[in-house]
Amino acid sequence: MGKKLTNRQLAAQETKRKLMAAAKKLVSEKGLANTSIEEITNACGVANGTFYTYFKRKEDVLYALSREIYQEIYDQALAYEGTFLDRLVYFMISFSGYIEEGSLKLCQEWVRTMVDPDDLESPEDSKLLMDLDSVRGLIESGRSRGELKPDVPVELLAHTLVDVLYGQMLCWDMSGGAYSFRERTREFCDEFLEPIVGPYLVS
Repeated sequence: MGKKLTNRQLAAQETKRKLMAAAKKLVSEKGLANTSIEEITNACGVANGTFYTYFKRKEDVLYALSREIYQEIYDQALAYEGTFLDRLVYFMISFSGYIEEGSLKLCQEWVRTMVDPDDLESPEDSKLLMDLDSVRGLIESGRSRGELKPDVPVELLAHTLVDVLYGQMLCWDMSGGAYSFRERTREFCDEFLEPIVGPYLVS
């Protein structure tokens, strides 16, 4: 059993969660550049200095949001009952759906802040690397479960699938959300995922 958190630790977790929720709402509406730390803390009813207890910069809030949500999507995909393809489809559609629900503005900020290495405090903060790790983990899990052939090209397949997701994300963003990102990803999975992955599936 894990160690029980104290009331102080629970309160700190709640404050951090409130800051993240407020930042997500404001950035979704106004963009990161037009959102101040003061606005984020005011929305939570805490002092400006409280922000720096949890984050060094505004960009770090986006990273924390990204890491938490996409870790949850990855964990759910790993636990999803069904075949390797079922788990992969679940991950890709959940990925697209969350971005679509989060707003175009938030998507633009994630692309600008999380993908560009020059804007990151450390390489580990890259959303691109995080997403590659997730897809790589799903593929390696499929191989370890005996669903994929031992010689499946993990790196090539992971990069190919993430390239598809990011390409679709950018096209959806550039269209101004003219169609559903989630449904476009579903269409891709229905039509093309099995032909791409099929050669590596164990019969």
